[in-house]
Order: sequence, then structure tokens, then C-alpha cells
Amino acid sequence: MDPGFEADFREFVIDRSGALFHTAYLLTGDRHAAEDLVQSALAKTAAKWRGLRDTAAIEGYVRRAMYHEQVSWWRRRSRVAEVSTGWLPEQIGDGHAEMVDLRLVMRAALARLTPRQRTMLVLRYFEDLSETEIARLLGVRVGSVRSQIYRSLERLKKAAPELSTVREFG
Repeated sequence: MDPGFEADFREFVIDRSGALFHTAYLLTGDRHAAEDLVQSALAKTAAKWRGLRDTAAIEGYVRRAMYHEQVSWWRRRSRVAEVSTGWLPEQIGDGHAEMVDLRLVMRAALARLTPRQRTMLVLRYFEDLSETEIARLLGVRVGSVRSQIYRSLERLKKAAPELSTVREFG
């Protein structure tokens, strides 16, 4: 790729990759599949970059490439032959309804937190980042991270007391 075109392409990717990822996530429903979809569409775009004249239409080209790639994946997936295995899938256990109820309570309790508190909890407990990493990532002090997480957990306990008795979600 020509250095001038490469610089333009790199700038486009830096500027628009977040929005493209969001679109890909809405198409796939999975973070990892969305990353793959964006990469695949950007690779196709890079190959055609020199021929793309209208800079306003480039993002549309990438989004169309993502859409067509996702539709192709759906079509390939739907052609997979199903084979009987001779065994039945696992039955839903007795505690399944209670776990669904707890998840709904948890979702409602999380919705009551501020966006900053939810972010801190997600980064700490779902992304498994340390408090120091969270502070660096968000540009705040470690003490702020600790206090936000503490307040978040306290609000969760008050919003949904039944969650404090649950040790594990299925």
C-alpha cells in the first residue's frame, strides 16, 4: 500500500474503529465475533482503499462489508447438518428459576448504580483488572477506584439484599 494511502487508512481506522465495533457488536451479539467482523471488513477495505474515491462513502463501504460478511456467516452456519447424538441435552434443574430470578434482581440493582460505579465494577470483577490498572485506565486515583467500588457494593447490598446470600451465579 502506498504510504500516503496507508496514512489515510490508518487515520480512518483510528477515528472510526469504535463506531464500527459498535455496529459489528449489534450485528453479532458477541464481542469477539464483532472484533473479527471489523477486522475482516477493514481488511477488505484496505485492499480496495486506493479505488475508494468518495471519502464520505468509505464508512458505508466498511459497514456494508461487515453486513455481507455477517450474512455469509449466518448462511454457512444454517447449512450445517444436524446429527442425532443419541443422548438428551441437560435438563433444567430445580434451581434454574431461582437463578433466573436472581439474575433479574442483579440486573435491576446494577441499573440503579451510576455509570461510573457500573464501569468500576465491570472492570474490577468482569474484566479482572486490578485497582491500579482501573485507575490508570480511567485517569483517576487508586483511592477513588477503591471508594467507588466500595460504594457500589454497598448500594448493591441495599438494593438487593438477597444477592448478599448468593455466592455463585450459574
